[in-house]
Amino acid sequence: MSKPTLTARFLTTEAGAPVADNQNSATAGVGGPIILQDQHLLEKLARFNRERIPERVVHARGSGAYGYFEVTDDVTGFTRADFLSAVGKRTETFIRFSTVADSLGGPDAARDPRGFALKFYTEEGNYDLVGNNTPVFFIKDPIKFPDFIHSQKRDPFTGKQEPDNVWDFWAHSPEATHQVTWLMGDRGIPASYRHMNGYGSHTYQWTNAEGEAFFVKYHFKTNQGIRCLDAAQGAELSGTDPNSHQTDLLQSIERGVYPSWTLYVQIMPAAEAANYRFNPFDLTKVWPHADYPLQRVGRLVLDRNPDNVFAEVEQSAFSPNNFVPGIGPSPDKMLQGRLFAYADAHRYRLGVNHTQLPVNAPKATEAHNYGRDGLMATHRYDRHAKNYEPNSYGGPVQTDEALSAPFAVSGHTGTHEAPPHTKDDDFFQAGELYRLMSQDERTRLVNNIAGGLSQVSRDDVIEKNLAHFHAADPEYGARVEARVRELRED
Repeated sequence: MSKPTLTARFLTTEAGAPVADNQNSATAGVGGPIILQDQHLLEKLARFNRERIPERVVHARGSGAYGYFEVTDDVTGFTRADFLSAVGKRTETFIRFSTVADSLGGPDAARDPRGFALKFYTEEGNYDLVGNNTPVFFIKDPIKFPDFIHSQKRDPFTGKQEPDNVWDFWAHSPEATHQVTWLMGDRGIPASYRHMNGYGSHTYQWTNAEGEAFFVKYHFKTNQGIRCLDAAQGAELSGTDPNSHQTDLLQSIERGVYPSWTLYVQIMPAAEAANYRFNPFDLTKVWPHADYPLQRVGRLVLDRNPDNVFAEVEQSAFSPNNFVPGIGPSPDKMLQGRLFAYADAHRYRLGVNHTQLPVNAPKATEAHNYGRDGLMATHRYDRHAKNYEPNSYGGPVQTDEALSAPFAVSGHTGTHEAPPHTKDDDFFQAGELYRLMSQDERTRLVNNIAGGLSQVSRDDVIEKNLAHFHAADPEYGARVEARVRELRED
């Protein structure tokens, strides 16, 4: 009997050897114990034990899709970034949406900010824009970030999220009042990933061909319209379909209903930053559109689902320090902290060579550097290529051209608080946001806040939080206080 020809249709071991039986383990006689020499069994069990990698500490639960970004408006007066250099130019992209606080198995329809992480595969290297569906955040200094996340995630004793911890941290962090107002308002639970905006949140720097610097904020406005869930709808959907947002994104793209967003930017000439009425690099504040109106840049379209969620979504890695020429950082302290923290998280989760994974590797260009070793190094190099620089063998060399313009620094080193500006308080913008809401929106906001705050066991923590809402707007504080009192008396 002739042997079958080995083709792709035959099962093999990871070393490529054919597998004779994938239904029965090898044993010492019929019904006997399994023998150690069953390489296929051992390989399957060993791989199964190692199929999970550490989940992200934050943004663990996520969904992703591929697409493209197309420039619709000329912005070459503000940035020399090549992927923004011509109207009509398209760049391949990958996006990952996520919830923030819960674990990998958490529900999609939770009241939580949503991650909006976008990778542009540009001809000058990958550019990562890592933001949220809110234009602000809870804190303004990265030294508070681990404590903030600890307060929002599962308590080490009870093993569940505790209102005492959540509100105690916010009580001691008045700068969180603006984001709490966003989170507890009507946009706190998006109906799907398609029906929410995305924001770069941080302030970034653009530099044009003449070396002029501008500070910018990114706004991705959904073309599907804003749709959100109230607290009851979110709780019901979380119980009936924990994967609701993943299912919606997957099925819409499979049907050919491609979600899209229009990108706008706010642009501040760098010289205006120093004298602006509040710190323009404070992540807890927005720039009023009356001061810096939205300027259209282009269109983001998602048109392809990943083939493998683990390989392309779970292993996707985004870092805000992945800049391209013409785009750079700002003095935003939270951004400065994330320039290190994001990349370091991926080195821990995925290994030092995670940028060689297909979803993370450049697509429109190639990476050229002197990294060779480390876990899962897959690149092949010419046998004579050196792993040091400078060298005499034609290896890659530096460009001597900065990606972005420098910004001046001065003063003494130390742990400084941010300098005060005219309206640089923690409550002004939270009050403005409240006053923009309709009466029905205000009622829902108050009920959402009071529902959590009334569960706090310490009166002093409740009082500190109430003081924040009173400072934002007298009516805001009075309504929250009254509703908390009602719920605690029930």
